[in-house]
Amino acid sequence: MNQKNDTSTDFILLGLFPWFRHPNLLILIIILIYTAAFTGNAILLLLIWLDSHLHTPMYFLLSQLSLIDLAYISCTVPKMVTNYFTGKKNISYFSCATQLFFFLTLGLAECILLTLMAYDRYVAVCNPLRYTVLMNPNTCLQMAAAAWIGGALAALVHTIYPMNFPICGSREINHYFCEMPAILRLSCMDISAYEMVKFVSTIVFLLIPFILILTSYTLIFLTVLRMNSRKGKNKALATCSSHMTVVSLYFGQAIFIYMTPTLAHTPEQDQIGAVLGTIVTPMLN
Repeated sequence: MNQKNDTSTDFILLGLFPWFRHPNLLILIIILIYTAAFTGNAILLLLIWLDSHLHTPMYFLLSQLSLIDLAYISCTVPKMVTNYFTGKKNISYFSCATQLFFFLTLGLAECILLTLMAYDRYVAVCNPLRYTVLMNPNTCLQMAAAAWIGGALAALVHTIYPMNFPICGSREINHYFCEMPAILRLSCMDISAYEMVKFVSTIVFLLIPFILILTSYTLIFLTVLRMNSRKGKNKALATCSSHMTVVSLYFGQAIFIYMTPTLAHTPEQDQIGAVLGTIVTPMLN
């Protein structure tokens, strides 16, 4: 571990699964996944922008999801790969706070956006005659703005508080990036009050959106069952099934990590959840 450039305020990122016996294989897999996710989302953005037939509410929201995923995976993986190849595992206090802020902003924005995408599918399937009225261009822009602004404001709160908790002893973060639970483990003060704030925020930004998404898809499923056209059923189910797969994976790991107390799960479980949410999910999207 090269720590020559460390200062008293630097953190040390131990990396992804430091106990893993074949780190070269692991980093190769991560690079391949990152390349696939970055390329796929970039091409999707380009196609939606170039093809006028795709200038619809569904594809506009999908382009926002691709944009979030591009930034989401890029705010963690390049730093991890750079640290691995250079051997320099330190990260400054400011860089750590910046990474945490962008990670939370993008994660929370994705939660909101996935909920809005479920609403879009609900209107398209259950109220098709009112679709153009309810999902007009201004509404789509307002939805995108709500996702980004809501995510940024909440992220600001959850960056300022953890980053100002006093650190006791080692400043080693058992993770491959600056994630909230990993930083909270370093604190030497009672964080129970903040854990309650985190729990309430998780209900607002994770549990409630997840319930709304489930409600939307329940109504969609009931509507699809009443359809006479097999082609219409298959089209509706195909459109919604991929979205539900990503929702289940993303919200499942996020609720596990953030709705439970920090000490209720191990750093290894945190890392597995982070890999699923920040690396695998952007590739699946």
